Amino acid sequence: MSVIPGTGAGAEQLTQFIERIERLEEEKRALMADIKDVYAEAKATGFEPKIMRQIVRMRAMDRDLLSEQDALLDTYRDALGLR
Repeated sequence: MSVIPGTGAGAEQLTQFIERIERLEEEKRALMADIKDVYAEAKATGFEPKIMRQIVRMRAMDRDLLSEQDALLDTYRDALGLR
């Protein structure tokens, strides 16, 4: 079903979608500020936020992909004498 924006119900529906997106974007900004605060708190207690961000990314990855990347990283480090 195709709705022509700007006409009747289509304009109302479009407005609702836009307003929902705007609310979600505001929530996202608030969450990002909260995350920034947690990293700042962790840094103040001696942890390294850059490393913590890497760990968060790694924990979100598929285990097989993570293992594959770890193996490649080890191979590259060995080849470059970084061990």
